[in-house]
Amino acid sequence: MHMADALLSPAVGGAMLAAAAGSIAYCSAKVRKEVDDRKVPLMGVLGAFLFAAQMINFTIPATGSSGHLGGGLLLTILLGPYAAFLTIASVLVVQALFFADGGLLALGCNIINLGIFPAFIAYPFIYRPIAGLNPSTARTVAASLAAGVAGLQLGAFAVVLETTLSGISALPFTAFVSMMQPIHLGIGIVEGIVTALIVGFVHKARPDIFTNNDHSSASIMKSIIPGFLALALITGGFVSWFASQQPDGLEWSINKVTGKEELAGSKDGIHGALSGIQEKLAFLPDYNFKKPEVKNRGEQEPQANDGKKGGNRLGTSLSGIVGALITLGLAVLVGLILRKRQEKAAMKPHAHEHAHPHGHGHEHPHRHGDQIHSHEHFHEHSHPHPHVHDHSAPHPEDPNPRHSHEVRVAEHSHDHPDHEHESHEHKH
Repeated sequence: MHMADALLSPAVGGAMLAAAAGSIAYCSAKVRKEVDDRKVPLMGVLGAFLFAAQMINFTIPATGSSGHLGGGLLLTILLGPYAAFLTIASVLVVQALFFADGGLLALGCNIINLGIFPAFIAYPFIYRPIAGLNPSTARTVAASLAAGVAGLQLGAFAVVLETTLSGISALPFTAFVSMMQPIHLGIGIVEGIVTALIVGFVHKARPDIFTNNDHSSASIMKSIIPGFLALALITGGFVSWFASQQPDGLEWSINKVTGKEELAGSKDGIHGALSGIQEKLAFLPDYNFKKPEVKNRGEQEPQANDGKKGGNRLGTSLSGIVGALITLGLAVLVGLILRKRQEKAAMKPHAHEHAHPHGHGHEHPHRHGDQIHSHEHFHEHSHPHPHVHDHSAPHPEDPNPRHSHEVRVAEHSHDHPDHEHESHEHKH
C-alpha cells in the first residue's frame, strides 16, 4: 500500500508531509520521556524485522493480487504507540530513499496511512478493549484480526481520499474505493493472523512483558531482540526469494480501474525533481540491482526472474539484508538522539533561576524594654535560586537541606533589665 508520486498533487503531498513531520515531532517528544538503553535496540531490531517482512508479498487467493505485512499493529503491541510510529516512519524513509518503494512526495501519506491508523486508532480503540490486560489466545486472535482489518481498511480508504483530492489521475472515487476496500479486507485478515501468531509466541515465551505492561524490560533484551534480529536477516536474505510476483492491493486496484499496471508520473516540476533525486539515491530499486538503461527502442530489457519485482536472488537477498541493517541503524540512531536529549533535559538547572545578588541584608527588630532595636544581618546563599524571603515559614518546594541557613543575632549587652536576647532561625 505504498503510494507512488503519480497519485498525488504537490498540494496534497506537501500537506501530508507536513502532517507526518508534525506527528514525528510529537511522538519524539513523547518517546524522549520514556526511552532508555533497553528500548533503543528493540526499536532498531523490530524496524529491521518489519523492513524484511514487508518484502514478502503473499498471494491473495482467487484475486490475482498480493499483499504484505503492514506491521503497524504488531510494533504498537510490542513497543507502544509512540515508539512504534517512529519505527514505522524509519522503515518507510529507508524504503523510499534507497529502494524506491513509495514516492518521496508520497512519503508523508505513506507514513500517516501505515503508521497513524494502526498505532493511534486500531490499537487503543479496538485491540486493547478486546484483548484486555492479560488476554487469552482466543482474545489475542480476535483482537488482532479486528484491529488488523480496521487499520488496513482505514489506510486503504485514506489512499482513495488522498488520490481523489489530488485530482491528477484517472481514478474515479467510486470505482477506486470499490476495488481498494475489498482487496485490503483480505490483506487485513492475513495481517491479523500473522500479528496474532507473533504476539502469541512472545506472550508464551515472556508473559511478564504483557502483564507488567513494560515495553522496555530487561527480559526483552534477553529473549526477544536476538530472535527478531535473526528472523529479520533470515526473512530478508532468504524467505524474500519466495515473495509473490502478483501486484499488491494498490497496484491491483489501479489496474482494475484503469487497465494499466501503473500510472506514469509527470517528469516536470516537483514530480520530476523528486523522481530524479530518488533515482540517484536508490541503489537497489525495487529490492534488486539496477537494470541497465535501454539505449535503443528495439532493445529488450532483461527478463525478470526470481526477485520481488524482477532481477535475481542475489540482488533480493542483498536488498533484504542491507535494508534491514540500514533500518536497524536508523531506528537506533533515532532512539539514541532522543536518549541524549532526555539526558540533557534532566541535567538542566531549575527553571526558576534568579538574578539577585547572593548576599543580601534584612533587619530583625527586637524589643529591649520600652525601646525597639533593629539589627541588620547579611548572609550568603550557596544556591542560585531567586526567591522571596519569608523567614516565618520553610519553603515546601525546596527539600535540599543545603538551602537551609541559620541567622542568629549576636548577644548584646544592655542596661535594660528586661532585655531579652532573641535568635532568629530561617529555613529556606
